[in-house]
Amino acid sequence: MLLGLVVGSFLNVVIHRLPKMLERQWRTECAELTGEAAQPVEVEAFNLVVPRSRCPSCGHGVTAIENIPLLSYAALRGRCSSCGVRISLRYPLVEALSGFLCGYAAWRFGLGAAALGAFIFTWAMIALAFIDLDTFYLPDSITLLLLWVGLLFNLFRVFTDLESAVIGAVAGYLALWSVFWTYRLATGKEGMGYGDFKLLAAIGAWLGWKMLPLAILLASCAGAVIGIALIVFARRGRDTPIPFGPYLAIGGLVAMFYGEEIARQYLGFF
Repeated sequence: MLLGLVVGSFLNVVIHRLPKMLERQWRTECAELTGEAAQPVEVEAFNLVVPRSRCPSCGHGVTAIENIPLLSYAALRGRCSSCGVRISLRYPLVEALSGFLCGYAAWRFGLGAAALGAFIFTWAMIALAFIDLDTFYLPDSITLLLLWVGLLFNLFRVFTDLESAVIGAVAGYLALWSVFWTYRLATGKEGMGYGDFKLLAAIGAWLGWKMLPLAILLASCAGAVIGIALIVFARRGRDTPIPFGPYLAIGGLVAMFYGEEIARQYLGFF
C-alpha cells in the first residue's frame, strides 16, 4: 500500500504533465511539416522529472516535506504553504486510490508476478482515466506500452495464456473500431477516439478475450449511470461529449479483480 501511495504521487505528475508534453511535441511536428518558423527555444526543460513541482498560483516550489502522499495535504489543510491558495482534491484522491488498489491487489493475488502485474495495470488505468477526463487524450505512450507489457506477462501465463491474450488484443481493438465506423457511417459523427480502441486492446492483452465482453458491459453500465447522473444533477447537456476511457478503466479493473467470480455467478443462473 505504501508503494501505491508513492507511485500515486508520481501519477499526479504524469496526469498533469504528459498531455502538455504531447501538445508541445505536436506543435513542433506541425511546424516542421508546414515549414513554419521554429518556435523560440524554451530555456527550461519540461518532462516528467523536471522542473520541480510548484504552485500554479505563486510559483512556490514544492519541498520534499510538502510532497509526502496524503500526510502533506492533511498537514497543509489542502492549501499552498506560501500563498494559501487551495490545492486540488484530485492529488490526494489519486494517491489514495493508487494506495488502496495496490494494497488490495497484494492481498488478493499475494506477493508475486500477478500482484506486480496488477500494480502496473492499476497505475496505467488510473493515469489514463484522469488524463482522458482532463483532455480527452489516451496517450499511445501508455496504452501501447501497456499492451506489450500485458502480452509479456501472459507469455508466462500470469493472467491468461498467450493465445487468449493475443486474441484479446486483436478483438479488443476491432470491437470498438467496428462500433466507431458503424456509428460514423450512420450519423456522420465520431462517437469515440482511436485511443479507446487501443485501451481495450491493452485490456484484452492483459485479461484475455474471454474478459472483454464483461469489461465492455461494465464500462457501458458505468458510463450510462454516471452520464445520467451528470445530466440530472449537474445539468450537463446531452450533446456534451463524455470520455469513454475512464469507464473502460473501471471495467478493466473490475474484470481483473472479479472477472472470474462474476462469470461463474452469471453461468450459475443457467
